[in-house]
Amino acid sequence: MSSILTTHVGSLPRSKGLSEYLFAKDRGEKFNQSNFDDILRDNIDRVVKKQIDVGIDFISDGEMSKISYATYIKDRIDGFSGESERRAPADLDDFPEYKEKIAKSGGTPTYTRPCCTNELKLKDEKSLLNDINNFNTTLKKYNHHNAFLNAASPGVINVFMPNKFYKSEQEYLDKLSSIMAKEYEAITKSNIHVQLDCPDLALARHMNFKSLSENEFIKRAELQIECLNSALSNVDIDQTRMHICWGNYEGPHTHDIALEKILPVILKSKIKYFLIESSNPRHAHEWKVFQEIKLPKDKILVPGVIDSTSNFVEHPEVVADRLIQFSTVIPKDQLMAGTDCGFSTFAGFGKIDEKICYEKLHALVEGTKLASKVI
Repeated sequence: MSSILTTHVGSLPRSKGLSEYLFAKDRGEKFNQSNFDDILRDNIDRVVKKQIDVGIDFISDGEMSKISYATYIKDRIDGFSGESERRAPADLDDFPEYKEKIAKSGGTPTYTRPCCTNELKLKDEKSLLNDINNFNTTLKKYNHHNAFLNAASPGVINVFMPNKFYKSEQEYLDKLSSIMAKEYEAITKSNIHVQLDCPDLALARHMNFKSLSENEFIKRAELQIECLNSALSNVDIDQTRMHICWGNYEGPHTHDIALEKILPVILKSKIKYFLIESSNPRHAHEWKVFQEIKLPKDKILVPGVIDSTSNFVEHPEVVADRLIQFSTVIPKDQLMAGTDCGFSTFAGFGKIDEKICYEKLHALVEGTKLASKVI
């Protein structure tokens, strides 16, 4: 009897020492590169071993080297400067007292988010090669083969670091696609899956583009998928993953676009594995969408069966129930178990305690075993 495999979205808690280095780098401060390299390798070794010990099948490097899943590219590409406008999600605008409470709690990270102000040019290939080499070295040490690295999609770069230079959004996205293609290709050529982080296809609807109509947003999403597919033209589809979420924060989420609205666009992407928030209480019902919109037979759905904004540890039977529910609309061989989002989307920030994070991943593994026996 085949078992459902397990994975997660990518980011894992970084050590305090590593986070301090990442923020120093983000602020443009001088730091000891040799010490940074050592602590980075130690962190990667630690999170890889923890994932393997817990029993996760497809593991990541935890995004240890990155300040965040999108803005890390400002250190690898020339052409960014200044600061972009910060936009609060529309649901938080509706509840200003709660938005103020979040801000005062220190739960919002402060990090550099520049704009595109000049011609984009690749300036640093070494950081990517270091990520690949550090991860591959650790994978070999522990004799583990199923692995992925996160990479920003052209669309999410556009959302977090908007265009102030190119004549059109299309031109900006095309340029991002041509540059980022090299990152996607380098990762997959090293026998590691590439995960494209794409909150631009869901979160951006109620954050950056809350003034647009749904139809206008869908048209933008179509453009973003076209540019992503162009960037993946030389990548084997079997090595591709996409993560879609409505924002990894505890909030009302009352303005989230429905999955059924964006799923037809998402499925046009040259992607094999789709990681979609499914434990989020505003989206837990959306497994039903797959009754009407059938998942193509060459795709794998990775529903989030573990929440990433709460320190509750899911009971394994809850995880199993969620997977069994999905199995009524998705064949078992097209299912993989995942998490709603990352556990440390920004370095040094995240609601989940580090030890609880791995306990939640343990529940994911145990619950998936239970479901595999039933489905």
